[in-house]
Amino acid sequence: MESTATNRETGRARLRDALIAAARELTVAHGWKNVGMAQVARAAGVSRQTVYNEFDGRAGLAGALVLREVDRFVADVRTELFTRGADVHAAAHAAILHTLREAAGNPLVHEILAGPTAQADELLPFLTTRSGAVLTTAGAVIEEWAAQFVPDVEPPVLAQAADAIVRLTISHVMLPLASPEESATALADVFTRLLSFTPRPPM
Repeated sequence: MESTATNRETGRARLRDALIAAARELTVAHGWKNVGMAQVARAAGVSRQTVYNEFDGRAGLAGALVLREVDRFVADVRTELFTRGADVHAAAHAAILHTLREAAGNPLVHEILAGPTAQADELLPFLTTRSGAVLTTAGAVIEEWAAQFVPDVEPPVLAQAADAIVRLTISHVMLPLASPEESATALADVFTRLLSFTPRPPM
């Protein structure tokens, strides 16, 4: 019985992966506004109803599409952080620089940020007004790294620093004000200072 349930979950995960991959390919090729549930279904070789059952509409698919891309970015961030270990500035700089460079060349990110308003309406909020999942996912990786390499940082300080640096990095992805190298250096400086900040005790 347990094996049957496991197989069912594995099958559903594979289906979800296939649907998100199809949606990504179609979005990059044709723009999100031109991607319908029927097109995704055909590309993945399933019925339109199957796509609706999995995502409950375009909004659900949009969220899954953006968050899957975020997962890829965060996995790379984890690698960069753990490779540099306890060198806080080097770790932050490498992770941020990788993110900014990858975002600049990522066709889906380009579609989200530079596409017509009608295309961005459902995708962009997952990086702005509905970015909670992004902040949580990226923040968890930073906290995992810090627990191993800079364990003396107080949890409240770490949480604030992680939240701030993720928000700042997203803002630089959306509106670059300098080269990725310059921005990464500036943000790594900020993160380093934030981690060494000692908050005042509550009154």
